[in-house]
Amino acid sequence: MTNAKIISSGMYVPETIIPNSYFNELLGEDVDTWLRENVQIFNRRWCNENESTVDLCEKAANEALKNAGLKAEDIDLLIVATDTPEYISPSTASVLQHRIGTINSGTFDLNSACAGFVTATETATHFIRSGGIKNALVIGAYGMSKYLNKADKKTVTLFADGAGAVVLTATNEKNKGHQAGKLISKGQYAEWMGIYAGGTKYPLNETVLKNNDHKLKFVKKFPPELNPQMWSSLSIELAKQMKMDIVEVDQFLMTQININAIHETLKILEVDKNKAHTIMHQYGYTGSACIPIAFHEAWAQNKIKEGDTLFFIGSGGGLAFAANSFIL
Repeated sequence: MTNAKIISSGMYVPETIIPNSYFNELLGEDVDTWLRENVQIFNRRWCNENESTVDLCEKAANEALKNAGLKAEDIDLLIVATDTPEYISPSTASVLQHRIGTINSGTFDLNSACAGFVTATETATHFIRSGGIKNALVIGAYGMSKYLNKADKKTVTLFADGAGAVVLTATNEKNKGHQAGKLISKGQYAEWMGIYAGGTKYPLNETVLKNNDHKLKFVKKFPPELNPQMWSSLSIELAKQMKMDIVEVDQFLMTQININAIHETLKILEVDKNKAHTIMHQYGYTGSACIPIAFHEAWAQNKIKEGDTLFFIGSGGGLAFAANSFIL
């Protein structure tokens, strides 16, 4: 049976570094201490005035192609997972296709917020298994700095920009590639966090702009136990599908908004916390880009290797949850 295997990765973050001290001055209070102690974010990267989501995608995609030893025309499918698109329409993927020259690929954007990258790799896997394509390029991208209200302490201190990419290819190797997957949503939380203006419900107008309704907002505080409970249950489900013990997983790559949620998940699973590579410390919260960035960095640092079993677990506004597993 044809399966989908990850053969390379790439990443890009903007050059502009925003340290915690910036927010001490911006907000007139000490937020650095809270950020260090509670989420372990020390720095983050923001796009400059002339950078946008497709610029991040382009650089991450080109690195992934180079590392795969493929030409742009070898790609049959290009998916961009983002909730900070280049435009409302057309898709960011179509803009990117022209930029990087994947002239033989179909394209589309996928928005399941910060669960987007995992959802997109799950989607690409099914396209490859169908036999219709051989190579897929999947990018998780985030330009959330463009949507931040700089007076809102709840959001402006956490969110950042970046992109991570992987190339998946068809393989007939046994015990390699995609192993299991699970998607689930809790739509009752859809109005708790998001960017609610700019679409058809609340079109942009003077009132929307004046009230900053086109910016990211936390409307209600999420239960702190929600992510650990969902992430651990999704991990158990993947292990069950694979008929393996959870301790046999080599690396857990999870949404990187709060290190305590990651550690609590591994505590529930009774797994060593060193099995979850984290990148929020220097990059901030990069949404749908954080999991592929963590994957790329872990691979580059030899924390993962050929033959390892990896669990990818993402969650984002909606609330959307996505998990899948691959053997490298």
